[in-house]
This record gives sequence, structure tokens and C-alpha cells, in this order.
Amino acid sequence: MSMFLDTAKISVKAGRGGDGMVAFRREKYVPNGGPWGGDGGRGGNVIFVVDEGLRTLMDFRYNRKFKAKDGEKGMTKGMHGRGAEDLLVKVPPGTLVKDQETGKILADLIENGQEYVVAKGGRGGRGNIRFATPRNPAPEISENGEPGEERELLLELKLLADVGLVGFPSVGKSTLLSVISAAKPKIGAYHFTTIVPNIGMVQTKSGESFVVADLPGLIEGASQGVGLGTQFLRHIERTRVILHIIDMAASEGRDPYEDYLAINKELETYNLRLMERPQLIVANKMDMPESEENLKIFKEKLAANYDEFDELPQIFPISSVAHKGLDALLEATADLLKVTDEFALYEIDELEEAAYYGFHEEEKAFEISRADDAAWVLSGEKLEKLFSMTNLERDESLMKFARQLRAMGVDEALRERGARDGDTVRIGNFEFEFVD
Repeated sequence: MSMFLDTAKISVKAGRGGDGMVAFRREKYVPNGGPWGGDGGRGGNVIFVVDEGLRTLMDFRYNRKFKAKDGEKGMTKGMHGRGAEDLLVKVPPGTLVKDQETGKILADLIENGQEYVVAKGGRGGRGNIRFATPRNPAPEISENGEPGEERELLLELKLLADVGLVGFPSVGKSTLLSVISAAKPKIGAYHFTTIVPNIGMVQTKSGESFVVADLPGLIEGASQGVGLGTQFLRHIERTRVILHIIDMAASEGRDPYEDYLAINKELETYNLRLMERPQLIVANKMDMPESEENLKIFKEKLAANYDEFDELPQIFPISSVAHKGLDALLEATADLLKVTDEFALYEIDELEEAAYYGFHEEEKAFEISRADDAAWVLSGEKLEKLFSMTNLERDESLMKFARQLRAMGVDEALRERGARDGDTVRIGNFEFEFVD
């Protein structure tokens, strides 16, 4: 198995807020001494931070669960609990963060040091000092801390390179990269020598520089996962220019023109937008026998499939081994990069909306269902959040929760569904009797 990991499924959970406290101070002429319980501290956020020193998602291979710390509970003398520290999770540049359930893109993390709060910590619960009123100067009410956000995420690593080398296995991509840059990819005389992407910085004689990625070789059916399949295709998405390497000596017994068509078909099948990227055709291994004749035939077949008004792709005959034709190729690549903008990896509607200021129908605050034992079951995000923040050890807090349910219309909805005095009502594992 390759030690390169370009996708990972993880779960993140932000910290819960600290519980508020019920406490009283001793003061003459003040009932019960007056409220003195402070608020709980904020739960920690889970934050992704781009670290340019990372090149893979290997850290997520064995560690798939990330949980931030909870906030501290409130204290006496009205003191707040300490807020929890945020959990910083380092990711490599080029990481795309998606919500696993909805498929929405949450963040595209590219720049070193870039941060994204992927799960927000819950706020601290209020202490009884917050609930004092002239009618109730000594309340025994406090809140539990708010639960932190939980999410199941899919991380995808798409390498950051200006130029991508594509082509069948063993056409000379790794050799070319080793010659034009300081990169030292593994090179061998067998298919799939390159099983992990290699990146090299290239500098032309005119002083221009750009990043080239040598990616695992393609074969027919790669867009459906054959060979290294989508592991390769995922990484070509960020490149702006594609160098299409072709073994013009046909040393593998294949037809160079058929190779050219097959690779483009795989790129198109995987993502139509890949065909928008400008391509330069690199006729490699021109130092070998029959390569000149094969190149002539290749040009004839290529021209036959283009109208007279269509511009033929540029072809650069080179020999990586003999270091011939490389300068012209690199200068043309640098010139093409100057006039080629970056391509969007996704449509705008794929991004999760950060904020929405329009009007939309409010979701139901609760749902009512019937359990097998005839108990009424209450559920819903808003209701369950209120319940989780209710201090069940204090009667006043329970009465406050009952008033909140009534204000939400729970009592009336239960009556309409046929609930009667004494019926069991359940929220999670908590049960109580319905009183009409």
C-alpha cells in the first residue's frame, strides 16, 4: 500500500461550554445571601491550520477523531470558568474540506498559516447571578454549558503545482522531472514506478520559475478507478498547464497517437473542466530509433482531426536522457503560464454558505413521534439543545424548562395529537408525565 494518503475521513467535536454555578453569598438583609454563581467557560474550537511543512494526509491515517477540551464550570463570587484552549489541527496546503453528509465544500486551505474553524465550541452556561430579578432575588437556576459542534468530514488533498505531467506509465515523466529540477523521484523500468506524486521547482534560463508535479501514470479506465485511477486525476485539478508526455519511440508497443487520445479521454471523463487547461505535447525519447518516423505520422494524424481554422497543439520533440529540446519546452511552458489564469476547482453553489440574510421558512423547533411502548417522544435540534443546557438537579431549572416547552407550543401540540393526563413523554433518556 502506498504511504501517500490523499483522502481521509475524520470526525471532529468542539468542546462543550462549562456549566453555570448556583451559589449564594452571605450578606445581612439579603435573602439566602444573594446569588453568587458565575458562568461557565467557553468550549474549545477545532481549527484547521495550514502547515507548509506537511505534504500528505498521513497524520490522519491513524488519528481520525479530534475533540477539543470543555470549558471550566462557573465558580463562586460570580467568577467565570476558564475558557478552553482551541484544538489546532495541522493540514498540508491544498487540503479541501468537505462535509461528509452533505458533500458541501467547507474550506479550500491553500496558503501557509491559513486557518478555518471547522467546529465551534459551545458557550458557557449562565450562573444563578444572571437570573436574579426583583420578584426572585435569590434564584436557584443555572444553565449547563452548550454542546460543541460535531461534524463528520472528508479531507481531499489536491497538490499545489503550476504544471502537471500526464501520460501512460513509463513514458518518461519522472526522468523529465529529475532532469529539469532538483527533484529525485524513484525511476525504474517497470509500470507504476511513481506511486506517489513528486514535485520539483523548475527555473528557466530567462529566470522564470514554476512548480511541476510528476503524477502517477494513467491507463485506460483510470477515471473509473483502474490502476491508480482517481488518486492521480485528483491532483491534476489544481494545475494550470498540462504537459502531455508521449513515448514517441513506441517502446511499449503502443501507438503514440492512440495514447494521446486515450489520456485525453480519461481527463475528460473524470472532469470536463480539465480539458479547458492548455496542453503542450511533449514527444519524448526522440533519441531512440523510429521516433522521427513516428513523430511524422503522429503530426499527420493530429492535423487530420483538426479543422483548418483550429489551432494545432504545440509539439516539442525532446530527449530527457540526452537533455535535448528541454530549453524550448520550459520557455514555452513559462510563457503559457503567464497568460493562463487559475481554474476554479468547484462551482460557487458547491460552497457552504457562510451567511444568509434573506427570508426563509423557519425549521420546526420540535417533532413528536410515538414509541413502541406508547410513550410520546419529543425530538428536534432546538428542543434537544434546550434540554441539554437544563440543570436537572434544580427544581427551578426544571420549571423554567417546562415554561420554555409551553412557549414553544409543545403542550398544545401534544394535546392535538391526543396526549392525556399521565401519559409518558420522553426526551432522550429523560421521562416525565404529561399534565393537561
